[in-house]
Amino acid sequence: MQLIKYGIKRSKIHHIFISHLHGDHYFGLIGLITSFALLGRTDPLHVYGPAQLGQIINVQLDACHAQLPFPLHFFSLSDAGERTRLIETASFSVTSFPVEHRIPTHGFLIRAKNPRRKINPDACSQYEIPRNFYKHLQAGMDFRSESGAIISNELLTFEGNKDKTYAYCADTRYTLSFLNDVLEADVLYHESTYLDAEVDLANMRYHATARQAAELALQAGARQLVLGHYSSRYKDISLFENEARQIFPHSIASYEGMVIDI
Repeated sequence: MQLIKYGIKRSKIHHIFISHLHGDHYFGLIGLITSFALLGRTDPLHVYGPAQLGQIINVQLDACHAQLPFPLHFFSLSDAGERTRLIETASFSVTSFPVEHRIPTHGFLIRAKNPRRKINPDACSQYEIPRNFYKHLQAGMDFRSESGAIISNELLTFEGNKDKTYAYCADTRYTLSFLNDVLEADVLYHESTYLDAEVDLANMRYHATARQAAELALQAGARQLVLGHYSSRYKDISLFENEARQIFPHSIASYEGMVIDI
C-alpha cells in the first residue's frame, strides 16, 4: 500500500535487504512477495538477510501452497560479524557490515558508480577528435587516428564525478566499530530512537540517540545525516533534528515518503 501511495514501481524492485529479524524490519516481506505473485511478476527477486529468513519465508509459502511465478533467491548474511560484498555490477555495488544490536544485525553501504570520464574540449579540439567518438572517450577508450597514432584517454578527458554512497546503519547502539565502513558517505542514515536525555536507556536497549548519531556522522566525515527509527514516545521529530544539528549541522529528521537527492 505504501509503494502505491508513493508511486514506487514494484517492477523495478529486484533486490531486498533485510538488516535483522525484528518484526518491524521483515514482517511485511511475505505480503510483498505474494503480492508480486498475484500481479504476475516473472523477473527474479533477490533477498538478502539473516540465514533464518529464507526458512521463515519458505514455511509461510509452503503453508499456503503458494506457487510463485518468479524465481526467489535468498542470500544469507553471516552472523560472525563479517563484511561481505553482496552485489557488484558496472553501475552499483552493495556491501554489508555488522552493527551492534540485540541480535545479529547488518548495515548496508550502497555505492552508485560513476565510471564516465569528462570530456576535455580543448584537448579534443587540439587533436581533432570527432564528436561521435566522445561517448567512447567517456567510457575510458583511447583514440586511434587514421594514421594509426594512439592518443591516450588521459590526454583527452578529466576524471568523472566521484561515486555516490548511501550508508544505512540499521538498528544499532552508538559505536565506532563500523566507522571505516561509512567514511565520507554522501548520505548516512543512522537510527535515533531516543533523545540524549535518555542515553542510558538507549545503550541498554542497543539503540542510539540523535546526538550519538550526529557524533558518528561527524567522525565519518559524512556529507549529510538522516535520522529515523524514533520511539513512539516522541510526537515532535523536530526535536531529533535540533539535537543532532548542535553536533552535525547537516542533519535532517526523516519522515515517511521523504525523497532525498544525492
